[in-house]
Amino acid sequence: MKDFSIAMALVDYIPVVLFAVAAVLLQRDLYHKMSKGAFALFAAGTVNIFCAGALKATYKLLYAAGICDFEALDHMFFPVQSIGFLLTGVAVVAMLCGRQKKALLSVAPPVFSGTFLFVGLMVAGLACLDAGLGYIAVKMKKFSALACFIVSFICCLCMGYLSSQEFAKASMNWLAEGINVIGQGALLLGVWALHKAGLADWEISK
Repeated sequence: MKDFSIAMALVDYIPVVLFAVAAVLLQRDLYHKMSKGAFALFAAGTVNIFCAGALKATYKLLYAAGICDFEALDHMFFPVQSIGFLLTGVAVVAMLCGRQKKALLSVAPPVFSGTFLFVGLMVAGLACLDAGLGYIAVKMKKFSALACFIVSFICCLCMGYLSSQEFAKASMNWLAEGINVIGQGALLLGVWALHKAGLADWEISK
């Protein structure tokens, strides 16, 4: 029996919306800096992340409202989100390294029920994303944005740890949601700072 509430489920949509706004800003600003292949990876990755978060929040809402226990929405969260973060991170690294045209990723379907692999992919992908954006922040001398990306990654590490804990308890869910809101909020603030500083017009030096 999971200790979910409708309020908890609604709060879970907040980091989803924050990430969606950050993703749209980055897609607009980075579109002309990426090859078609890299941008396709980036777009696919951000859509995966958004869908995974939105469906997970919807699962909690359906469960808390007593409508149904839609287990598929819960089970797909880690695979979809982790692959999304990995695609997004690889795209940003490819943009900065100028290797967008190479075949960047091949993901085999999972054959086990554990979440460790997916947590690792999520952390690795977000590490690439935050590191790439942090590099851009340093080049643009926007150190406040760099601090935001560092906070975002630290929150990701915390989420990775919490994912290995028991999530049937309300206290763990509230804690995870709070950390996720902070992490996605920090990501959005950093992206917004770069956007306002002229990321769309910034030239990548190879």
